[in-house]
Amino acid sequence: MENHPPVRVERRAVSEDESRRANGPDWDRYADEYQATHGEFLGDSGFVWGPEGLTEAEAHVLGDVADRDVLEVGSGAGQCSRWVRSRGGRSYGLDLSMRQLQHSRRIDQETGVPVPSVLGTATALPFADDSFDIVFSSFGALQFVSDIDVAVAETARVLRPGGRYAFSITHPTRWMFPDDPGEEGLVASQSYWDRTPYVEVDDATGRVSYVEHHRTLGDWVALLAGAGFVITDLREPEWPPDHDRVWGGWSGVRGQFTPGTAIFGARLGSDRSA
Repeated sequence: MENHPPVRVERRAVSEDESRRANGPDWDRYADEYQATHGEFLGDSGFVWGPEGLTEAEAHVLGDVADRDVLEVGSGAGQCSRWVRSRGGRSYGLDLSMRQLQHSRRIDQETGVPVPSVLGTATALPFADDSFDIVFSSFGALQFVSDIDVAVAETARVLRPGGRYAFSITHPTRWMFPDDPGEEGLVASQSYWDRTPYVEVDDATGRVSYVEHHRTLGDWVALLAGAGFVITDLREPEWPPDHDRVWGGWSGVRGQFTPGTAIFGARLGSDRSA
């Protein structure tokens, strides 16, 4: 495991530019450790929606991916996109971290299932209008975006009418609790309605090194509806009783009482102005 530099935690407003400048380098630093720690659980060609281990093969949130043009936003090492390609879909990846994309290329070569991927951000997708049938993010990108309305609008722009949008995020209610996998993580300590971003600042340099943004369930419903989406799924996976993995603040101790992950599925209406 890497030794991370000491940081101080703040709760304050953060711009999209500041979020991007912090989170891109943060993921570059963390990518090797992340893949070494979680790669086996994720699988080289596996589609896991969150720490609970719910797979797309079980959830079917995307629908049939065969012969579909699919974009993964926040694709990391491309595990989910590789799963889509193994099922006959034409999947493409986009990530803010060059190091994560290098891991994707490594796994491309090891598996023989390449995922064409590009360095980019959810708020400025480098694709033409109506390019994809499906756009998804499995714990990728959305929590690290300040201008979330722009990111959702960009997704709507690149989707074809009737296209599918799905994403998983930290369950919004989890923001009430400390990020602790033990019993202390079961005691609510802050308001669910406090949307002030979580910010880590590098003690040595004074630079923002990590940013995460919180939206309530109602915020997500309003964002999707405002961009012309019709919500079709809201999954809150339960923690499997025989699942003993600890992933950051996710664990069986907490998972038996409160959801850690929310999965949204939506369909883009034919009238984008709806």
